[in-house]
Amino acid sequence: MRPVRLDPSGVSGPTRGQARGRHWRRTSHGLYVPSGVDGSGVDQRILEASVVLPPAGAVTGWAALRWLGATWLSGTDSTGEPLPIPVLISTHNIRRQPGIIPSGEGCSPEVIELIDGVRVTNAAWSVAFALRYAPNLREAVIVLDMAAYADLVSVDEAAAQVGSQNAWTGVPRARRALGYAGENSWSPMESDLGLLWQLDGRFPRPLQNRPIFDAQGRHVGTPDLLDPVAGVIAEYNGADHLKKEQVIIDINREARFRDHNLEIVVRAAGDRHEDFLQRLAAAYRRAGRRRTARTWTIDPPSWWTLTTTVAQRRALTPEQRERLLRNRMR
Repeated sequence: MRPVRLDPSGVSGPTRGQARGRHWRRTSHGLYVPSGVDGSGVDQRILEASVVLPPAGAVTGWAALRWLGATWLSGTDSTGEPLPIPVLISTHNIRRQPGIIPSGEGCSPEVIELIDGVRVTNAAWSVAFALRYAPNLREAVIVLDMAAYADLVSVDEAAAQVGSQNAWTGVPRARRALGYAGENSWSPMESDLGLLWQLDGRFPRPLQNRPIFDAQGRHVGTPDLLDPVAGVIAEYNGADHLKKEQVIIDINREARFRDHNLEIVVRAAGDRHEDFLQRLAAAYRRAGRRRTARTWTIDPPSWWTLTTTVAQRRALTPEQRERLLRNRMR
């Protein structure tokens, strides 16, 4: 709900007396919402931050990407604490208030869009800002991965935007993140798993959700991560994988992978990093000892429609998106 100002008539907003009562909550100086409106929700926090901006200001970074449709960006850090809303204020000043982090970086009017009443920087600008100001490499990669998941921006588009900001704050960090980002991670947990695989395990960069086929062109499965050279795959099993129906699906899925001599490593929620990495290293050792003929491929049959890149997904019709992307979680 968009905050409103005081209204002496009590029509478009609370009167001064009503605002002092228990039925209204002040969101910022001179602005109010009914007290029943939950101010902790990420979208409400973004909306409440947007109304304090100067005319040329805009929400940016992760918050703009969330408002544009990157729903995996929950607005919390790795500990569950709310992230402040990054906003561009250019040369203007705004009243200091909790939950908002202003930036004086300027941008041209062309990169600002009005989406559902909120001024936001476009996806490429927003993701470049998020990459440059991310607290660490992992957080930077996850933001770009989830923006690409929502088809808001490709890695090349993000790279072009970062490349136009060579002398700006955080560009070296952003460039490094671009080297690890992909366009087909289906959740932040999968992105984190890929970084654990590469940064901590120092194994070759895996493919994200690449479908695997047998010699007859039948779909074997689409693992979260795949090393197509070694034949090692990794899966992240969150809480939803504990449901009875999903357990059966997972058992059969793993059996199909093993039928083709693929080494599978599963990481569950709460699994220690070192334990997963030990299992991943053992899988690579077993894969290295195999001398059986390969019975699988990542080359799709002619009838298969690939959806592994932002460009491929943008080219889909609405009917194709509904049919081909329905297995993605959100």
